[in-house]
Amino acid sequence: MQKEPMLKVTYNKLSEELEHLKSVERGAIAKVIDEARELGDLKENAEYHAAKDKQGLMEARIAELTDIVGRAQVVDPSTLPHTRVSFGSTVELTDQNSGEEVHYTIVGGTESDPSKGLISIQSPMARALIGKEEGDEVSLVLPSGKKTYDIEEISYKEIILD
Repeated sequence: MQKEPMLKVTYNKLSEELEHLKSVERGAIAKVIDEARELGDLKENAEYHAAKDKQGLMEARIAELTDIVGRAQVVDPSTLPHTRVSFGSTVELTDQNSGEEVHYTIVGGTESDPSKGLISIQSPMARALIGKEEGDEVSLVLPSGKKTYDIEEISYKEIILD
């Protein structure tokens, strides 16, 4: 079973959602299904079918959250040295061809948001960066072609999730 690294805030959020689904939503949807059953013929009962669909989606989400929370490895990146790229590191890279600078912060899969520069530790970019030091070179084969970056700076900055 592969561990899922994540921030404490994410772990707490997912755990709370899981508990809410199990303790509140499960009972509520069961009640709606029972009430819909009482309306008669189940073949043509739209309320019943909608409630059963909602129950299926909820149970799938419960299974997904149970898996993620069960594999969670809570990491506090502020305690890590960040002399090498690791979980929670913010990395400043320069594209060797274009000179373009990009910044990425390495986070868990459930926290990733590439549009905000938060990349999953399982992503090809993060895998290539993990363990590297400032001044190292990283080459990646991307859909747009091969790119080579220079690691300019590795640091820790507080990670803000919405």
